Amino acid sequence: MSGTCDSAFSAVEEAFAANVADGLELGASLSISVDGHNVVDLWDGHLDAARTVPWERDSLVCVFSCTKGVVAIATMWAVARGLVDLDAPVATYWPEFAAEGKEQLPVRWLLTHEAGLPAVADRMPFGSLSDWEAMTTALASQRPWWEPGTAHGYHGVTFGHLIGEVLRRATGRTVGEIIRSELAAPLGVDLAMPLAAALDARTSELVVELSPDGTFFDQWNPTTSIGPRAFGNPPDCNDPAHCTTEAFRRAEIPAANLHSNARGLDRLFSVLAAGGSVDELSVAPAELVEEFGRCHVRGDDRVMELPTAFGLGFEHTLPEWPFGPGERTYGHNGSGGSLALVDPDAGLSLGYAMNRLWWGPERTDPRWRPIFDALYACL
Repeated sequence: MSGTCDSAFSAVEEAFAANVADGLELGASLSISVDGHNVVDLWDGHLDAARTVPWERDSLVCVFSCTKGVVAIATMWAVARGLVDLDAPVATYWPEFAAEGKEQLPVRWLLTHEAGLPAVADRMPFGSLSDWEAMTTALASQRPWWEPGTAHGYHGVTFGHLIGEVLRRATGRTVGEIIRSELAAPLGVDLAMPLAAALDARTSELVVELSPDGTFFDQWNPTTSIGPRAFGNPPDCNDPAHCTTEAFRRAEIPAANLHSNARGLDRLFSVLAAGGSVDELSVAPAELVEEFGRCHVRGDDRVMELPTAFGLGFEHTLPEWPFGPGERTYGHNGSGGSLALVDPDAGLSLGYAMNRLWWGPERTDPRWRPIFDALYACL
């Protein structure tokens, strides 16, 4: 175990160490801040399955859908500067999007997963996920799967291309460029999308483990559910081996391919816990931070076919899938277990990034609960 931990939070270090000792981790990092002050910054394990390369302070790993939370913050930054209007039609910025009755669909419905665009109906070839023009062209011409604004469904693959194209049209910069220059650079943290080749040496391999009891994806009907269409087209969406290739790493996939670590995620989300501004960075005024973080939609999810809740680009805690005990906690998890969260009532932020991806019958990762229990007992 390496890093630092405030003595008042030693129980968190013990919980993290127990996860490692119990074989639940290959390599992992955990960072927690309270009122903007870092109290936990730990890492342990290895970058490779052969356990020959140790996880270091600056090691990186793909954090998958935690990317969405970071993209939400980039969008918040753009809204705060008057570059994007949440209630303007998407077509204001992206005229081609107006096809198939989407002329009046507002930007905010892209963020709340109410746009009805979680999947592309026409089959796309392998590699399309990394092809920005192919994805945005397909989404602009796609007919919504339900009437926008009447229901929500997790846009697990398409979210980033949808809001990312709005940001590109409105600002003249890609979302990866905004994250790098406006968020990561002022804070001095790694939030890389795309991942530069120079960073490959400190970037982790990925190991996938499936529960022998199956996964919660097994509930989907392969012929009638939207889920298999949403996560299976393009086919690179559900190929873990593809996620360590050069094609994946060098692309911008703003739903899924940010490379970071716990410290980077925690430091960024600590700005939200502070109301939107710290000495190094002002993202947005407190009222806009609250607007993005509050729960906007909640209930049955048309894609996941179970209860979900969303703010503006953030997942929101709910009893069926809690991110700790805080009733207003929000952020985003990443496929296989990573987390980036803020509890605004506790003034707390958390980043967790690891390379052993675990999929089981429950959405909650078995590594989370011991850390949450220890953390809140220390507050």
